[in-house]
Amino acid sequence: MRHVFIIGSRGLPAKYGGFETFVEQLVTRQNNMDIKYHVACLSDQTHQIHTDYQGADCFTINPPALGSARVIAYDMLAIRYALSLIKKDQIQKPVFYILGNTIGAFIAPFAHQIHAVGGSLFVNPDGLEWKRSKWSKPVQAYLKFSEKMMAKYADLMIADNEGIEDYIRAEYSTTRTRFIAYGTDLNPTRLTKESEQVRRCFAQWAIKEKEFYLIIGRFVPENNYVTIIKEFMTSHTKRDLVIVTNHERSTYFQKLKEEAGFESDRRIKFIGTVYDQELLKYLRQECRAYIHGHEVGGTNPSLLEALAQTNENLVLGVDFNRKVALNAVRYWKKEVGSLSTLINQIDGQEEALDLGQKAKKHMQDYYTWEEIVRQYEDLFLS
Repeated sequence: MRHVFIIGSRGLPAKYGGFETFVEQLVTRQNNMDIKYHVACLSDQTHQIHTDYQGADCFTINPPALGSARVIAYDMLAIRYALSLIKKDQIQKPVFYILGNTIGAFIAPFAHQIHAVGGSLFVNPDGLEWKRSKWSKPVQAYLKFSEKMMAKYADLMIADNEGIEDYIRAEYSTTRTRFIAYGTDLNPTRLTKESEQVRRCFAQWAIKEKEFYLIIGRFVPENNYVTIIKEFMTSHTKRDLVIVTNHERSTYFQKLKEEAGFESDRRIKFIGTVYDQELLKYLRQECRAYIHGHEVGGTNPSLLEALAQTNENLVLGVDFNRKVALNAVRYWKKEVGSLSTLINQIDGQEEALDLGQKAKKHMQDYYTWEEIVRQYEDLFLS
């Protein structure tokens, strides 16, 4: 039996973002029963709790309230507790899979302890977190140093984007790497035009099928909301721009209003966060085109979801996005006029169904959760 300790997600069942979804898929789609997953779960419980979730051993960790540093304490406490379990139960050759680089500045002694019990240390670096503009310069410097330390002490860095793997190889030439993609759901929506939640949403925001462009993503500056909105406003389209994001109570929203000046444009519609996955699929399916402006990171789940559901995708042409979308989308640049010209170009044309078919086939061939889980199971058992 190979015991795999997963540390760095908020835990199971998944309620949040990419890492949590990944862990949920890994556990619920498990095929090889020679693997036992142990998943650290962030909790406010004052006492230790173990629960079973779809065969995985979920153990709670309650780190102290240290502001943004709480995630570092969370990872450290989770590793310590996992090591105590390994020694108590005399587990042989465990695998530690740490999601993210946050703990990197403190990883050296933990790496030594993991190796001392015959274990292996695998790390998923996620994207280039240290480049995110939301962090202050000192925090960016810390995150960059943490990335360096993780690359130094990890037995294997697993990148979910070939662009990230290329970066790790170039930046840290002695680090072993492996590319295993992130997965996505290829099933079409179960909703129809007559579905109650569809009609309620479309009536509330006064939108119509195929009469809107769409953005779905975290509300952060590096997703280029300013550029997209400004470009959309200068385009000639009469269609709407529907933006699904967590903009409520965000200080960035006020800054965006000032920079983009979109309040006078009735086409720009921020509809908040949508948690209904079937409704999100319907929105992707029925938009005229999806606009993707993410520029920092690796494989962004929202891009995979768009490629799996939308016919035309207008994607910022950075390396990470190109590695995923290949020639199944239309690319734009951040320079003035690039995206607006592209919108004007396609707006009066029929949908490019061939691009949609190409994108969906690419997702089917390389980005199904079944294939991703198979690759991870092979890796953990090798």
